[in-house]
Amino acid sequence: MELGALETRCRELLRDLGLAEANELIEVVPLSGGVASDIARVKVAQQTYCVKFALPKLKVAADWHVPVHRSQAECAWFRFAASILPSCVPHVFGQSELGFVMEYFSPDDTVVWKESLLNKAPEIQHAQSVAVAIGQIHRESTRSDHCRRTFRNHDDFLAIRIEPYLTFTASKHPSFSRHLSGIGSRLFRSSAALVHGDVSPKNILFRHNRPILLDAECASMGDPAFDVAFCLNHLLLKSIHLPKFRSELLLAALEFWFAYSKFIDWEPRGELEARVAELLPALLLARVDGKSPVEYLSSSNRKLVRSMAVSLLSDAPSSLPELLEVVRQR
Repeated sequence: MELGALETRCRELLRDLGLAEANELIEVVPLSGGVASDIARVKVAQQTYCVKFALPKLKVAADWHVPVHRSQAECAWFRFAASILPSCVPHVFGQSELGFVMEYFSPDDTVVWKESLLNKAPEIQHAQSVAVAIGQIHRESTRSDHCRRTFRNHDDFLAIRIEPYLTFTASKHPSFSRHLSGIGSRLFRSSAALVHGDVSPKNILFRHNRPILLDAECASMGDPAFDVAFCLNHLLLKSIHLPKFRSELLLAALEFWFAYSKFIDWEPRGELEARVAELLPALLLARVDGKSPVEYLSSSNRKLVRSMAVSLLSDAPSSLPELLEVVRQR
């Protein structure tokens, strides 16, 4: 979006929410880092906000259209998560059909987890703290009638996650079409817990070693295994990209699972673990052949990930330690 148009939208939203006067001087700086939204840092008087507008078409090469009302689910997820872990999510100042305004986090006292993972060996406690936060939110959501009423967003989850990651990838790999479609169907039918849907290191900040979870646009009641697999997938991909840190990244993945699994009380742990192990190779394949391919892998590493994913889809271990050992040996 052109800066002038973005500034106009920010001004209109802040005015509608009572956060700025009609002619009050504001400073708008576009922020990068996402493909699904236009985001800006906005200063009004002594206050700094983060303003976000969902896009109807994502900024990727594939033709990927998604519903803009997903902002409502994102704000609702932030508010539910804040009722459990207020320090782990941004405060929402207000929302409208145009977009929403939330707390701004300065890069001076935060670090994006993705940037940290790409530049040094992972801190195991970071993976554990993210897992604990997700585990607590999942557990509490399984006990919440509010979540079951509010987050009936299965069609949105289908459009934003199942179709671009599984259905589209299945079209590129006909031999696995039935398998990937079956995983997608099970994800669509599930309403076990409140799923964030994008637990990616690019959407997680750390401040004073505490995680802050962002970008909950995909929030829906669903299968909690998706959030676990989605985050672990990024650690696995980075272990391929950064072989010198492979052991540490795979250990971080294992410790993530151990920390998260302590919160599972709504179903047998082994059943959820088996679904995570089944999802992981599907997501690995999706990040090289789906609508949102990971950008940092070299051509040779994309081939390696594809080969490994295909092998694991053909014969997936039922436990995560076994799966991680397969990755370690590649």
